[in-house]
Amino acid sequence: MDVAAAMAVMLQRPWTTVLSYADLVSSLTPFHVVTVTILVTGVAMLWRACRARDVYLVEYGCFLGSPRHRVPFAMALEHGRHLTHLVDDESVKFMVRLYEKSGIGEETSVPDSFRFIPPDSGVDASREEAELVIFSAVDKAFARSRGGVDPSDIDALVFTCSFTTLTPEFADVIVNRYKVRPDVRSFNLSGMGCSGALICVGLARNLLRVSPPGTHVLIVATELLSSMLYTGTKREMLVPNVLFRMGAAAMIMSNSPERARFRLGPIVRTLTAARDMDYRCAFQEEDEQGITGINLSKDLPVAAANALKSHIIAFGPAVLPVSELLRVAFSFFRHKVLGMEGKVYRPAFRKAFQHFCIHPGGRRVLFEVQKGLGLSDGDMEASHMTLHRFGNMASSSLLYELAYIEAKGRMGKGDRVCMISFSPGIDCSSVVWECVKPPAEPDNGPWAGCIHRYPVQLLIKK
Repeated sequence: MDVAAAMAVMLQRPWTTVLSYADLVSSLTPFHVVTVTILVTGVAMLWRACRARDVYLVEYGCFLGSPRHRVPFAMALEHGRHLTHLVDDESVKFMVRLYEKSGIGEETSVPDSFRFIPPDSGVDASREEAELVIFSAVDKAFARSRGGVDPSDIDALVFTCSFTTLTPEFADVIVNRYKVRPDVRSFNLSGMGCSGALICVGLARNLLRVSPPGTHVLIVATELLSSMLYTGTKREMLVPNVLFRMGAAAMIMSNSPERARFRLGPIVRTLTAARDMDYRCAFQEEDEQGITGINLSKDLPVAAANALKSHIIAFGPAVLPVSELLRVAFSFFRHKVLGMEGKVYRPAFRKAFQHFCIHPGGRRVLFEVQKGLGLSDGDMEASHMTLHRFGNMASSSLLYELAYIEAKGRMGKGDRVCMISFSPGIDCSSVVWECVKPPAEPDNGPWAGCIHRYPVQLLIKK
């Protein structure tokens, strides 16, 4: 009987509580109901206002040169030998040796101005090249959106090109070509180097987070070769002539998930320009003859590797799973606090990402990044194949790598993509994307007509 009585009491308490709440609700006046509703709505609106708004990549497009833009090795060598008044024989031999170790293939593109003897580096040549690559990339981005976004939907425009600035600026050239609305907010970034595209993504994110839903930002990234050709004899300044090629990419970003392809994740940017070696490792200057070029120091791969270490310290906590962070912390404690010997644990970034797009600044740089992040040869495939097929196209190269992964049919919903690039400074930038919607139908983009041949085996002379 005692047990039954206790159970009755236990069941009676919840029922009494329910009745008391019912009495409380029935006693509320309309004033109370309106007040509570306003308070709840206000709290919800405040929470939404304080919460960072998601940002998305709607679509992107890349320039693809026509066969007439190709520059096979034999053609480049023959052309160089006819420029005896600009490039001496020793410089030609040096560039040949560098090319043989570069991992660059036979189908890369250069502007028409390079085919002249002597090459044309004037304003008209730069403007002609700019219009060719920029308009092609933007046209492809709009076309791939399949009518979802057109120029009238663009609310802001961000353009980046490091070494060439004309008047009107290239952002205005795009506005004029596509008749963008007069209230568009435009930004023209120069000097950002090969991190330019990712820096633009960071700027676009900040704009979209404080803009009304449905806002669109167009990003265009390129590097113009017509004004970059170095005709001196300083070897460190001849390197860009071998590595850089023509290219451009355009991205349409939005703060609305409608038609989105990728969701933007963490963005991390570190700058090591306070170190003198890093600051000078890629430097635009004049040589002894007064010829302007970009001096790529022999210390660049080492400086990039050291900058990557600093970058990983900032990037890792933002993207790595807790299990990896705990392993890193335990390894640090063992070596620094307890003084125990053994290898320091290197975090497995492969556990956080399915795909990697590393800026193809050169084979040595790619190998250093692969070593620093502990990546496999498969993880680096998109980077090496982009370097082989297209060369170093500055900051636009990362979108060609993304296109390679998609053209291979490897992108799945929920996959995470890590993009890393380096700029003079050294400026190291990382951007994370999460795939929301893989391509609805096959679209090889800039890899059209050649994706079936890749990956290729790289036959590189030591």
